[in-house]
Amino acid sequence: MQQTNLSAYNNYPYHPGANAVKRILWFYINAVIFKTSLLPVSVLKTFLLRIFGARIGKNVNIKPCVNIKHPWLLTIGDETWIGENVWIDNIVAVTIGANACLSQGAVILTGSHDYKKSTFDLITGAVILENGVWIGAGAIVNQGITASSHAMLTAGSIATKNLEAYSIYQGNPAIKIRSRSVS
Repeated sequence: MQQTNLSAYNNYPYHPGANAVKRILWFYINAVIFKTSLLPVSVLKTFLLRIFGARIGKNVNIKPCVNIKHPWLLTIGDETWIGENVWIDNIVAVTIGANACLSQGAVILTGSHDYKKSTFDLITGAVILENGVWIGAGAIVNQGITASSHAMLTAGSIATKNLEAYSIYQGNPAIKIRSRSVS
């Protein structure tokens, strides 16, 4: 039986989409401005995200202690809320629609590893959260997932499959428990 051999790991052809200087600058700005509770000002955060290549809509609210891996791979629509301690681990594209909500502690993952290969190869998949999607507190959205319009992933749940529009999902793995009605 073959064993995992991390010394053979090679994530080629993956590239994070920016040069080394930009990545290092973002690392420090993310640490000092975003991942702290000392600067709770959303206007400054959206300004910096735009400078680093993110496409950010109007009136986006970003709370303290948010971790964003690569802003140049991020799109956020108008009137969207990003709660405290949200982690957007976007090694590939993440698109968040308008009027969406990522509650505190939510995690968006765009990468994982192939546990069947001894080299533990990188697996990536873009995440799309359409307009009106609500990702509950502590919930996790895995790589390659699309949450269709106004889908809801309840607190602590884990999305391993696409979420249908106007549907509420719960559990690990999350399953549809009912329709979502918005009045």
